[in-house]
Amino acid sequence: MLELIKFNPRIWFFLGFIGCVFLLAMGAYFQFVDGLEPCPLCISQRIAILLTGIVFLLAAIHNPGQAGVRIYAILGAVTALFGGAISTRHVWLQHLPKDQVPECGPGLEYMFQNFPLSATLKLMLSGTGDCAEVTWSFLSLSMPAWTLVAFLMLATLSLLQIWNCEHE
Repeated sequence: MLELIKFNPRIWFFLGFIGCVFLLAMGAYFQFVDGLEPCPLCISQRIAILLTGIVFLLAAIHNPGQAGVRIYAILGAVTALFGGAISTRHVWLQHLPKDQVPECGPGLEYMFQNFPLSATLKLMLSGTGDCAEVTWSFLSLSMPAWTLVAFLMLATLSLLQIWNCEHE
């Protein structure tokens, strides 16, 4: 059965890259077609998806040997798990009682223009009251919850390439 899904790591890394492109396209669709404005944590998650996709694309283009696959697999898993941590915080904020939700912050454009970069990054990663609002859900899971699932799948796909490369 495993032989049916046994591709070389280059193909799997490319498929992971395609998955990241799909996730970014979905985010763009929800923003520009459905009109859902992303909160700071949503933008942070998109950056993590982009970084994970870049790692996967570089791995697919490079087509490294066994040691290189390990390095790319670990880098891909780290970036995906970083995004998963952001998604986890986002889901946590969405489940806080109303009286414990942090205050809404200014827009990102305002923050970038008027705050130091370190303060802007801190706000982007910690979230604001805007991040606690659930504006979309599917099968009772919010968008950040689905993004968390996607990050965990990307991290798993990445780490499986270590095993995949050793059993070629």
